[in-house]
Amino acid sequence: MSSYSPGHARGEFVMQSQGMKTLSLVKGNQHFCFRYEVGSEAKVLDALVEMVNRRDTNFDWFDAAVLSHQLGQHLAKELKAFLPKKAA
Repeated sequence: MSSYSPGHARGEFVMQSQGMKTLSLVKGNQHFCFRYEVGSEAKVLDALVEMVNRRDTNFDWFDAAVLSHQLGQHLAKELKAFLPKKAA
């Protein structure tokens, strides 16, 4: 699990089934969980913005950045799997 800003937030990316993914963030005693289908990453980003704009949570832009960074890392790994392997 990656740590960010002591005492602020830590996040993890947890893979579920082949077509479903989960982003998870633990912040203090709160746990934010975003489940989505592969291919709907843009909707996840929209949902993160909506969470930031809600006044009934303490989910902020830093939290959204942590989760969107993890989402980007995961997408990069998936894309890398499609690249041809170097010939020895």
